[in-house]
Amino acid sequence: MGNLADRIEEYLKRILEQTDEGYIILQRSVLADVFSCAPSQINYVLDTRFTVERGYLVESRRGGGGHLRIVRLVLSTDGQFEQVMRQLVGDQLTPERAFGLIERLQEEGLLSGREAAVLKTVFSRESLDKEVANPDVIRARLMKRILTTLAREDLE
Repeated sequence: MGNLADRIEEYLKRILEQTDEGYIILQRSVLADVFSCAPSQINYVLDTRFTVERGYLVESRRGGGGHLRIVRLVLSTDGQFEQVMRQLVGDQLTPERAFGLIERLQEEGLLSGREAAVLKTVFSRESLDKEVANPDVIRARLMKRILTTLAREDLE
């Protein structure tokens, strides 16, 4: 099996899939005990693998009764999809954030693996950063157009 971060991510995703509520509540220290690791390693997984771009919202309560609440954000076809994704994109988009959004679109079944791979190539630093003056602005504009197209196609 993969490294510790991969195992923690898989574990959390599996628990999220099994819940009807769309969210889970856990204690960071208990989760760290399950994986025999430091709580900071749990934080690392949450910070890098459970981002809004990837379709998750993580709420953290610290203190004696502190807990984590991980919510799986659901995209619907009633117009929220385009609005939510456009807000995530903003006016500038780094390659890392673009890749996270592309992976989310693939997980939601809106892109095939091949389409995702092509888009990652287009949004990569190698493709844009040396060729245009404001690559993050161009990435944001391109992503917004792609999202608009996907939203229209999904509604038809």
